[in-house]
Amino acid sequence: MGSKIKSFLTLIPFCLLPLQVAGQANLPDDIPPGDPEVNMNGPSLLPSVKIGEVARDNDTIQYMELNTIYVYPPKVFKSAKQQRKYNRLVYDVKKVLPIAKDANRMLIETYEYLQTLPTKQARTEHMKRVEASIKAEYTPRMKKLTLRQGKLLIKLIHRQCDSSSYEIIQAFLGPFKAGFYQAFAWVYGASLKKEFDKEGNDSDTERVINLIESGQL
Repeated sequence: MGSKIKSFLTLIPFCLLPLQVAGQANLPDDIPPGDPEVNMNGPSLLPSVKIGEVARDNDTIQYMELNTIYVYPPKVFKSAKQQRKYNRLVYDVKKVLPIAKDANRMLIETYEYLQTLPTKQARTEHMKRVEASIKAEYTPRMKKLTLRQGKLLIKLIHRQCDSSSYEIIQAFLGPFKAGFYQAFAWVYGASLKKEFDKEGNDSDTERVINLIESGQL
């Protein structure tokens, strides 16, 4: 468990980066026109098809497994402002969800690889390489996020990894460090304690994520 938590700690600086740079750069808080990273006119993820076969009664039966299809009631907007807000949410999720998925993937891959290393020194050296790789790859991407998107990323990482950043820091580094990082986020109006509430305040976000992951949005 300690190695798993430590692997996640390398993601903390890049989780906080958009909170820090958003106050320094003149980043738009609305949908920028023609953003090549976000496709608002078609699915962000292509529907997947799994083809397999099963043996039954001395015969082989092939089957095809498609993505789950979600059916939601049509969104009804009471005003143009409400519709713009929903469109911004779709845009933000499309931009931030891949990063949250990458965070979960790195967490799993790093944890599994650490279990194969024989010594504490080898694990420490590997973590340094992971941290340097994350910094090089994600710093340019994180600097493009707005403050709103940075806050959303913190919640989506909780959704993907099933733990808040604050809980993980507190478990491994203790309450003092957790309080320090939390205070840093608080300066920018964010919180590392934020959790994803798919049945409550984040129900629209959960709907958007499901439609994106199924290739419907």
